[in-house]
Amino acid sequence: MIFETHAHYDDARFDEDRDALLVSLPGRNIEMVINVGSDLASSRRCVELAHKYDFIRAAVGVHPSDIACLDEDPEGLRWIEETAGSEKKVVAIGEIGLDYYWDKEPAVQARQRQRFAEQLELARRLDLPVIIHSRDAAEDTLSILKDAAKKGTRGVLHCYSYSPELAAEYVKLGYYIGVGGVVTFKNGRKLKETVEQIPLERILVETDCPYMAPHPFRGERNDSTYIPYVIQEIAKLREITESEVEDVTNRNAHAFFSV
Repeated sequence: MIFETHAHYDDARFDEDRDALLVSLPGRNIEMVINVGSDLASSRRCVELAHKYDFIRAAVGVHPSDIACLDEDPEGLRWIEETAGSEKKVVAIGEIGLDYYWDKEPAVQARQRQRFAEQLELARRLDLPVIIHSRDAAEDTLSILKDAAKKGTRGVLHCYSYSPELAAEYVKLGYYIGVGGVVTFKNGRKLKETVEQIPLERILVETDCPYMAPHPFRGERNDSTYIPYVIQEIAKLREITESEVEDVTNRNAHAFFSV
């Protein structure tokens, strides 16, 4: 069965049919879903969804573009740590990281690095893996994660968008690479090459739904039932069966999230 490692079912785009869709997933070959927070409010909703559905686990954390919520709530980091430390269905800290695509101001980028470091340290104390967002911030992300790896941090580079060579560096550090719908795009050459070159044992499959739907559904609302298109493309690129991709990535995810 398929282990969906990155979803946002708390998003408003699922408000009309969320329950019906989620109830259907186990019967559509989806074994488990990691629902990932992006700010404090969405992290709370992730925990609620994990309580409601046996096959959902939660990640709690603050996305780099949403770090203002931590300034607005001085107890926010404490809530993340206490929740992640006490809730058995919280299995990761995320999504956290750096995003210089939207935030060009040096002061804002410095603040992102601070919040990233704080949440990495929090994950280290709790011995939880991290789900990492990195966009247009390759150098700083690598520098920070090299130090984190020395401290034993486990992580996945979600929605990986950099070069195959950089992916190889992350694999050497012990990190996983998250592969989603972009691998099916005609202009997704870098990710295709990454999938061809890194060990299958370091790949996790994901949707990032409701975003990043694979071809031929690009631009539509994404959901976990579209992961077979990602698996199909990985199998094609590696010249192996879809069943092998499904089995190996499922084992990878169980090991990474300790579930």
